[in-house]
Amino acid sequence: MRWEMGRRSSNVEDNRGSRMPRGMKGGGIGILLLALVGMYFGIDPALIMNVGESLQGPPSGPSSAYQPTAEEKELADFVSVVLADTEDTWHAVFASANRTYAEPKLVLFSGAVESACGFAQAAMGPFYCPADSKVYIDLSFYQDLKADLKSPGDFAQAYVIAHEVGHHVQNLLGISGKVAAQRQKLSEVQYNKLSVKLELQADCLAGVWANHADRVRQVVEPGDIEEALNAASNIGDDRLQQRSQGHITPDSFTHGSSEQRVKWFRRGFQTGKLNSCDTFGSE
Repeated sequence: MRWEMGRRSSNVEDNRGSRMPRGMKGGGIGILLLALVGMYFGIDPALIMNVGESLQGPPSGPSSAYQPTAEEKELADFVSVVLADTEDTWHAVFASANRTYAEPKLVLFSGAVESACGFAQAAMGPFYCPADSKVYIDLSFYQDLKADLKSPGDFAQAYVIAHEVGHHVQNLLGISGKVAAQRQKLSEVQYNKLSVKLELQADCLAGVWANHADRVRQVVEPGDIEEALNAASNIGDDRLQQRSQGHITPDSFTHGSSEQRVKWFRRGFQTGKLNSCDTFGSE
């Protein structure tokens, strides 16, 4: 991915080095795999990460001086460029529909973080919180993405951010709110089906970003799209469930199968159009 010369976003908040809330230490790749089955990419995070402050207690202390490694500095720089690129894309897409795009913030954290959706650990993976319109990511996730989820490459990393920003787009368009309003009206199985459609739409929106970024700014290099498709495939509910529990339970899918995720990212990339991402009107 040709990113080094890209614009840096001013919407990155670096909270790395902040002291974790009491009770939030721990985690690891085993927890990551279990959490990814239903939580990966931040669907309705208030429901899955809301660890009450009364149970966890207040933060254990003030922020400490954080000394990132050279690799972490480069990753933070990369994230800032990708976020800026999503800003440019969605400003243009919204403007073409006579709408105004409100940019999200992106929070870098280490270990654990307190969002408007509750406390979250890094093991839960990146997520978007609609309550504060922020994307949260611990950069150590990228090592897990490469080593454990077998999804290497900078464009795979960019896809993660573009997917979460896709949730922000859904929030701005009122789609996320409509889905959340159905939770108390539907059975768990029925709501899971809506959750899958929401996640697949975010994959499609990530594809729309990739199309626009390549067409306007020529950031895509040979092999980049394959990296994104590989990541989409490797984090399908079916593959994650097979790895974590040894069998697949389709009724519990919340993000879609590998085949579905690849299909919808590819559709967004091939068309580059927001209206091609109507997962709710498609079986």
